[in-house]
Order: sequence, then C-alpha cells, then structure tokens
Amino acid sequence: MTLYQVSFKRSAERELNRLREPLRTRVMHAIGSLRADPRPHGSIKLKGSSNAYRIRVGDHRVLYTVDDMVRIVLIQQVGDRKDVYR
Repeated sequence: MTLYQVSFKRSAERELNRLREPLRTRVMHAIGSLRADPRPHGSIKLKGSSNAYRIRVGDHRVLYTVDDMVRIVLIQQVGDRKDVYR
C-alpha cells in the first residue's frame, strides 16, 4: 500500500499553529492518519466538489482535498466547526 503525501495550504498551517497544544496534537494525529487512508470512516464528502472531504476532531473540523492521481492530501482549512464552513 502506497502512502499519500500530506501538504498544507499556508492558511491551514497558520490555523493549526493557533490551536492549543492538547487539541493540536489530536488534530495532527488525525491528519497523519490520512496518509494511509485519505477517506477514513467518519469522513464526509463535501457537496459542491468532487474531491473535498472533512474529518471531525471534537468540535473542530479539518477540510481537505484528495488527488488520487499523484497521491496527495491537501489540508485546506482547520478550525472550529462554527467558523470553518463560512
């Protein structure tokens, strides 16, 4: 099984760095697991896009896209659920 590469948009990286430490560790663990399975159980495909998904980490969401041709997961946004869908 070939692993996917995970990369971040600059804005998503800043959002991740703003999180407090226990939560940041949980989010990073969830993002790291996307390398092996970019569509884990519990991930939701977002409407309006053919390759956009979200995973839930407590009250926070990680929005990302998957490119299966080059095996890349691009983290688009990380944030509280009340802010991330705006």
